[in-house]
Amino acid sequence: MPGVAWLMVLLLLALLGAARLCWLRAPARNKIPRAQKCRAVALKQMEALAQRLRQQEPSLDPKAILELPLERLAQKLQDDELSLESVLCSYLEEALKVHKEVNCLTDFLGECEEQLQALKKLKKTERGLLYGVPISLKDTYDCKGHDSTCGLAQFLEKPAAKDGVIVEVLKAQGAIPFIKTNIPQTLLSFYCSNPIYGQTLHPLNLKKTPGGSSGGEGVMLAQRGSILGMGTDSGGSIRVPASFCGVCGLRTTGYRLSYSGIASAIKGQKSVTTVAGPMARDVESLALCLRALLSEDMHRLDPTVPFMPFREEVYSSNQLLRIGYCESDGFTQPTPSMARAMRLTSRLLQDAGHQIIPFSIPRIEYAIQHLFVGGLFGDGGATLLEKLEGDIVDPCIKTNVNVLRLPGPLKCFLACILKYIEPRASQKMKEIHGLGTPKKLWESHTAVEEYKQEFIAKWRSLDLDVLLTPVLAPAFCIGYSNMTLDVSSYSSLYNVLNFPAGVVPVTTVTLQDEEELAFYKGYYEDSSDKCFREAVQGSVGLPVAVQCVALPWEEELCLRFMKEVETLAKNHREPE
Repeated sequence: MPGVAWLMVLLLLALLGAARLCWLRAPARNKIPRAQKCRAVALKQMEALAQRLRQQEPSLDPKAILELPLERLAQKLQDDELSLESVLCSYLEEALKVHKEVNCLTDFLGECEEQLQALKKLKKTERGLLYGVPISLKDTYDCKGHDSTCGLAQFLEKPAAKDGVIVEVLKAQGAIPFIKTNIPQTLLSFYCSNPIYGQTLHPLNLKKTPGGSSGGEGVMLAQRGSILGMGTDSGGSIRVPASFCGVCGLRTTGYRLSYSGIASAIKGQKSVTTVAGPMARDVESLALCLRALLSEDMHRLDPTVPFMPFREEVYSSNQLLRIGYCESDGFTQPTPSMARAMRLTSRLLQDAGHQIIPFSIPRIEYAIQHLFVGGLFGDGGATLLEKLEGDIVDPCIKTNVNVLRLPGPLKCFLACILKYIEPRASQKMKEIHGLGTPKKLWESHTAVEEYKQEFIAKWRSLDLDVLLTPVLAPAFCIGYSNMTLDVSSYSSLYNVLNFPAGVVPVTTVTLQDEEELAFYKGYYEDSSDKCFREAVQGSVGLPVAVQCVALPWEEELCLRFMKEVETLAKNHREPE
């Protein structure tokens, strides 16, 4: 009889727990259908605008417009060789097509029609550098009257009171923001899925992800649904989607572009710098975007951003470079395609007369496990869990959220057990729980600054101009989201260092790459390495990129290096 009583008590507790969970999730379950309905209405408005514009120019050939690079498109708009209506119509129609294929839009910015009419009234002398250029924005960018959701139900039905600073500057330069694109829930994933807007797929392989967290941007740019986009980057969120989708992306130095008016699931972390940056189909488009953004308007609207206009003389220089070469960081073994892309790029650069100097990353385990993971979850994940309170947790972040939700003593126990089986998993659990990180903010600052100075000292001892490193590739299969923190080292390191870093596609996965992947074991030969190998399988034909890095505030030099890599890669023809 006592056993039955205990069973009844346990059953009652389970029912109470389930009831509490349902009660907590009720707001999310109510908000999400309304948000999905709002998106459906917005997309119908987008389609209606495209039809109205099409009626004005029934003979319009969108293909000719969509194939223009940004620089030529902008010039044709400035010279009135193309109408604003024809360009916006072309991109509206194409963006809708792309969305129907891979589900990458979260919102349509209907005010773009009114903005277009206002731009037409400007004198030629009043037109900005991006006059009439349609531009896409990651979901997180504040646009007046629209949600910036981060894939979280808690952020729904809270429309921005005004445009964010970057959106204001882009509009002042004549750009027409017209769509917002999909992201993973909380942004802390290299996948692109959330319970509100669903899963975004890779356009070249529907079993793959386009990357995250700026995944919707990567897809739109790759499929010509947009010509210029804005993303954000906490650990590779611009560079990984750019790499997976075969476009270019730039992580800027923190505070060179304003971050005011950009939503985030976790604000306040100091040892990991989250930044805004452009994404585009080519490097010249990134440079044009930075020219437009680095205006007096940026500093006027956000005085915390230093007024540093784009240095044309650095970007256009033809001086030969001393390039640090790092084929592996020693933490994440590069896939065969990543290593081959590096060797190919190094050879092309050497043939062009540049000097290649071997470079090894100092104390990489410390940088990733202590400074990146420890810095990202410096509060043990409390802020993140608070944002997820009452929400439905998406599969793309479920593994990490489950770890964060474990009681402290259990994390300690599991960390001790895993120490002998999965060293990286053990260390990650320690960092997330705060067992291995500095307890005081100033200690964390000091640790990051000391590491940064050590890295710069090594850089300068070799008299380097720039650094060439791999970037994560190829695109992951959907469903392997539990290892992303462990394989983020190639991108997340530069968020700790706060260095500008850009991604340029140079090749695609070959059948030989795929065959060699069968022998991939990783440096730790643990479950994360195995998972990584499985996640990148089946990628023949998908893009592979390299990463170009410069010292802080040297965006122009980074772009100049990226342009060199891009030009050499385009001129090189690989054997069939």
